[in-house]
Amino acid sequence: MTMAHQLQFTTTWPCIAFSVGLMLLATGLSFYSWCRAGHGNVLGRQELLRLLIIGCVLVLLNQPEWILKYSPESKPVVAVLWDDSGSMQTEDQVMPYAAEPQVVPRSEAVQFFTNPAFWQPLTERLNVVLESFGNREDPPGSNLYEPLTQVAQRYENLLGIVLISDGDWNAGRPPVEAATQLRRMGLPVFTLLAGSPRPLPDLNLLQLDPPTSGNVGKTVRIPFTIHNSLPEAFATTVTLTTSAGETLQRDLVLAARGTTSDAFLWTPPAEGDFTLSVTVPRHEDERLADNNHRQASIRIHREQLRVLLVESYPRWEYRYLRNALSRDPGIDVACLLYHPGLEAPGGGSSDYIKEFPASIEALARYDVVFLGDVGLEPGQLTVEDCQRIRGLVEQQAGGLIFMPGLRGRQASLIESTLSDLYPVVLDSSQPGGWGSRTPATLHLTDSGRRSLLTKLADTNDQNAQVWENLPGFQWHAAVQRAKAGTETLAVHSEMSNEFGRLPLLVTKPQGAGKVLFMGTDGAWRWRKGVEDLYHYRFWGQVIRWMAYQRNMARGETLRLVFTPEQPEIGQTLSLQAHVMNQSGEPLNQADVQATITTPGGTTKTLRMRAETGEWGTYQGQFQAEMAGKHRLLLACTQTEATLETSFLVQGQPREQTGKPARPEVLEEISRLTNAATIPLQSENSSLILDQLRKLPLPPPSTKRLQLWNHPLVAAVLGGLLVLFWVWRKASGLT
Repeated sequence: MTMAHQLQFTTTWPCIAFSVGLMLLATGLSFYSWCRAGHGNVLGRQELLRLLIIGCVLVLLNQPEWILKYSPESKPVVAVLWDDSGSMQTEDQVMPYAAEPQVVPRSEAVQFFTNPAFWQPLTERLNVVLESFGNREDPPGSNLYEPLTQVAQRYENLLGIVLISDGDWNAGRPPVEAATQLRRMGLPVFTLLAGSPRPLPDLNLLQLDPPTSGNVGKTVRIPFTIHNSLPEAFATTVTLTTSAGETLQRDLVLAARGTTSDAFLWTPPAEGDFTLSVTVPRHEDERLADNNHRQASIRIHREQLRVLLVESYPRWEYRYLRNALSRDPGIDVACLLYHPGLEAPGGGSSDYIKEFPASIEALARYDVVFLGDVGLEPGQLTVEDCQRIRGLVEQQAGGLIFMPGLRGRQASLIESTLSDLYPVVLDSSQPGGWGSRTPATLHLTDSGRRSLLTKLADTNDQNAQVWENLPGFQWHAAVQRAKAGTETLAVHSEMSNEFGRLPLLVTKPQGAGKVLFMGTDGAWRWRKGVEDLYHYRFWGQVIRWMAYQRNMARGETLRLVFTPEQPEIGQTLSLQAHVMNQSGEPLNQADVQATITTPGGTTKTLRMRAETGEWGTYQGQFQAEMAGKHRLLLACTQTEATLETSFLVQGQPREQTGKPARPEVLEEISRLTNAATIPLQSENSSLILDQLRKLPLPPPSTKRLQLWNHPLVAAVLGGLLVLFWVWRKASGLT
């Protein structure tokens, strides 16, 4: 670093003339005074000091500045940053300076511009440094913000930046923020675009989303999604293969440059852990085949769900429902009948109980509770019963089904703690609902057509036809509208109000559990001519849907619920553990830990946080960063109990090959920094060199020392004035 000195005045000609004139006048007056006093030596020296002070003031009046100029001895730096992330392996770039046109991976084409020999013509004037960026570790990612901001901090004499990338970024802050900072620093960023902005011809199996668990003999729906970037639609056959050797196929027509979703229906033959593999055949024009195959795991077990059915009068809906559930080998049903003709609640067969479960641990045994035409009345439910039902749903991931009846007893539940759980708003003026002479039917909504609860046939067309032909009902609850946050699956085919069609089949998530409202009592008529075909299937699907999360992972004293069931990369997984002692009572003060092992082998231990209340509930969260199967071990120190399970994180990894380049990202960076974006082609190689040659060299850094307002100068001037005054007094002069 070299340094130059210079004294500079910031003044005007009138100010200079005034200063010169005043100085001449002061000199004349001083000479006259000296001559008048007899040319004494002491007085002469005092007059010279006076003139020195006046001269200093007049010099400061013209604003003198001492300028220091620092010139760097080294050459200005140009930083060349090139992307080495996974997306740069996409084969869609023409090789620069190849003898014949040849399509190569972006990373290979970039090597031509990362060779120091390419930048040799600039080395006489500039110092060119080459650096790569792009994380290929766990988890891989591409961050454009940090390389741009960090290189500006590392090099003081930085003249400009060259960024070679495909523009794909999936980590860190937006690169436009880095461009804004570099613009304020006066640093241009020239960008070289690698890759094509058009997607490669490809079939991509984007998602495979089976549930984490299933039941032996019960059909499991395995949805999948395929993206077709080919310019034409075509028919293909997608194959599902299980680790048990079973093979299922689906014939599909994949939309041109679009996404197609469908699902396999698979019936697990036995218990155990199964691997499901879905394969899309390779198209003859397809460039990438690595993403045509996906695998997922599923755990199959034998279920034994416990259902509590609470009713007042044994109406037809109750009788047929009780009989259907009793015949289901996977369901253990308990019935409580508040019949006014009975001396005490209960019934005559072995599946009846005498009273509502009187404790938390007794009610926690049940997965789903049906509330029929019952309410807060003497001899029926109590306030404490309603509180325990709400706790079962919100804290224990239980299911609750409201099935009102024509006696309107559920109207009293609206005043209880179950009010917030109700998915619909009832008409309080008509608690007994509405009846009609002619039957009406349930009409599926768009959500209902897609829901697993209302799937009574294998295909969508067949399912719609089944619902249209189901026997109707002649009574329905007086519903005004569905509440916010609910999902309406079916509405009244004829009746409507100012809010639209009357919602009669509505679901709602509540805490960790689920709630369903069934606004008719005519589902038992669905057995007409077909016996259990539709009636049994519908209620079986409802119960298993409600109890699914509650039975994801369970042991004798531990139960674990996690949402979402199939998290995506980057999503937060919410864990809820239910802890009991050996007698089944909730354990509210315990040390509960969850240890999660990722597919990469790393582990993370979560200390579960105890929730307030009496249900022995503990919460925790986990950030999913990798795709694949994660293993989870839940442990309680007090009971020494452990529970092992697994969950699958869905989604594509951050870094993917085959995705089109993003020129708009690079163009925005260059535009903000007053530079240019150049395609990565051989004919543009000289263009980037010319752009860098035109960059003006940075001017020397200048430091200005303003003498006219510097405190040290003021102190010296003040000292001279004091010296002059003291000297005059000591000489006996005024």
